[in-house]
Amino acid sequence: MYKNKVVFVTGASRGLGNSIARAYAKLDANVIAVDIVEHNFTEKNITFYKADLKNENEIKFIFNEVTNKYGSIHILINNGAISKFNKSIFDIEISEFDEVIAVNLRGSFICAKEFIKANNGQDYGRIINISSTRFNQNEAGWEAYGASKGGIISLTNTMAISLSETPITVNAISPGWIQVDDYELSEIDKIQHPSGRVGKPQDIVNACLFLTNKENDFVNGANIIVDGGMTKKMIYADNKWEL
Repeated sequence: MYKNKVVFVTGASRGLGNSIARAYAKLDANVIAVDIVEHNFTEKNITFYKADLKNENEIKFIFNEVTNKYGSIHILINNGAISKFNKSIFDIEISEFDEVIAVNLRGSFICAKEFIKANNGQDYGRIINISSTRFNQNEAGWEAYGASKGGIISLTNTMAISLSETPITVNAISPGWIQVDDYELSEIDKIQHPSGRVGKPQDIVNACLFLTNKENDFVNGANIIVDGGMTKKMIYADNKWEL
């Protein structure tokens, strides 16, 4: 299905992006892996480019190089993001907030703009924006990340309408707790999820493969929440409040 298709994945060196890039490579796609962190892919059909998503010129350069080599790009997975500034609103600097928005939201928009040009003339195109359940359900200190991911949902909604006269569909995926690193999970970590487990990168890969299937062109402007049902769970404090 993906043979001779060109798939552009940001944030591909680690975590979800790495799993997504490798999954499409296994399906014979030509994968363009972009990240600010260097990574040595062993797969022959994965080409790595180092770039800062804040840098418009670097992104444009990569899209131009890829288009010159392959003629077009068929799929964009906007996964690249930073989440390191989960700091109290009393402590976070405006510059730190700006950096999160610049990478997570503005970077995704730049890539989308370049992808639309690179996909011109094709009969098939897919944009997937990786958001987070934190766009709607959060905890203290995550204002920057949550705002960037909320912006991703709004960007998805609008682009789906703006691109209605093209073959490009635009959808979002909002992961919940996905275990991307090798750390020990407690039993409560697992059983608190209605699905009885913490998520795996393959869960997000599966959603991507569903949305990029050429036959699934009626799924458009959607936000698929992949969280084991956690955002549907009513949670009350254990202690009783005295009035």
